[in-house]
Amino acid sequence: MAAASGDDGGAGGFCDDIDFMVLRPDKGGLRDLVHLLWSPKVAENAAVDCPAGTEIAEARRRWAVFVSLVAQMLLLWAKRPVALLGRAAEYWMNLLNENGGSVFMLVANALHGKMKMPDRASLNYRSCIGLLDTRIELDKKIKPGDSNYHAALSIMAAKMSYENELVISRVVKNHWHMEFLGFYNCWNEFEGDYTTQEFMLADAPAPNATLAVVAFCGTKPFDTEQWCTDVDFSWYEVPGAAGCRVHGGFMKALGLQRHCSGWPKEIDDPTGARDGKPFAYYAIRQKLKIFLHDNPSARFAVTGHSLGGALAVLFPTVLALHGEEAVLGRLQGVYTFGQPRVGDARLGAFMERHLENPSRYFRFVYCNDIVPRVPYDDSTLLFKHFGTCLYFDSFYRGKVTGEEPNKNYFSVLMVVPKMVNAAWELIRSFLIGYAEGPEYAEGWLMRLARVVALVLPGLPPHAPQDYVNATRLGAASLGPLSR
Repeated sequence: MAAASGDDGGAGGFCDDIDFMVLRPDKGGLRDLVHLLWSPKVAENAAVDCPAGTEIAEARRRWAVFVSLVAQMLLLWAKRPVALLGRAAEYWMNLLNENGGSVFMLVANALHGKMKMPDRASLNYRSCIGLLDTRIELDKKIKPGDSNYHAALSIMAAKMSYENELVISRVVKNHWHMEFLGFYNCWNEFEGDYTTQEFMLADAPAPNATLAVVAFCGTKPFDTEQWCTDVDFSWYEVPGAAGCRVHGGFMKALGLQRHCSGWPKEIDDPTGARDGKPFAYYAIRQKLKIFLHDNPSARFAVTGHSLGGALAVLFPTVLALHGEEAVLGRLQGVYTFGQPRVGDARLGAFMERHLENPSRYFRFVYCNDIVPRVPYDDSTLLFKHFGTCLYFDSFYRGKVTGEEPNKNYFSVLMVVPKMVNAAWELIRSFLIGYAEGPEYAEGWLMRLARVVALVLPGLPPHAPQDYVNATRLGAASLGPLSR
């Protein structure tokens, strides 16, 4: 089957002889949505790009595509107001943070003429994620060589990736006493925007470094384009990888080439030196190769939270696709936190050949976090997790499992247990600082999120707070991390 191509919104020359389905909420309208519900001929639908003659006979699969398209349309429609709301909320939270952390202190400072105004370009301006969990120090009780060291370092890097470059650089250099190797703001050809951020650090200067960490930024709370990536059920069949199907939104964010056959091994300007539009996979791969050449004994880890976790596991996937065995041979591990599903069972089989024996892929899931449970693992969407799942309950007790409990989240039988657990997490937020130490104490913003969990129990557990706690309090006892 021939792929659609061209600048008008086809698969963009992804490949001529493979299967794909690309959802285009920017091209479709109400008529296309209605057509999708009653007609299996999706190739005739303006909101769906796929090979000519493609049909989806199953009504459940068309319904899933319909839901994905509607969600993306609504998110794109709300892009500007949500972004403005986010800027205002983030500024307000930073205003409180700069003035003692409470409205009372803010008013007192204002009355005494001492109110501090936050500067978005400053070293102290934090993201919403950073204000939910204000910790920036590494746990000094966890040392290099400890079984949970790489996991604990990775979640802190994943959490730090939400911040601006100045904050990241300061924390890496001044607090972690490591080398800051670079920050990358990367281009997405399909979105026509800079949607992907990541940074790199090393544990020592060259040529003495033993470890580099690549941290991909996750979904920002008020960035609806990134939420579109999460709910985009587009997929591509990947040539050279056993015909596996991979989540299209994540591939685009990683640097999928719209006009160069998808994933060419080399592109003309990987770092965006000429046009200022670097692509995440190619820019990081080039930097990694330079780092590994300059540090002969070093290895590297890849990490990310949420969307960042999806990009973290797809990065070595494309390395494997390109036959980058020398680079993959020095991969210490992939550590993802709250990562959504990225592909089908064939992708898992393909990657297990590269990441197993010994296991180098560790997928952390905290309790009722909804994100690792989407897209659905069922006969409709065909998405499946792979690799080692390290699951933690609300007491931070960890266990190794093939799949997290309640794998598709929405179960009538789990409604009451999830609500009860959310109530316990709210109570725990007032106790944990006394039980485990002041660095575990939760602030007012995180406690407010715990209140939200009483209604939406799957969202607040997705915050990095619980993943940081899990790596510090419960991960050391898990066998796979000590191999």
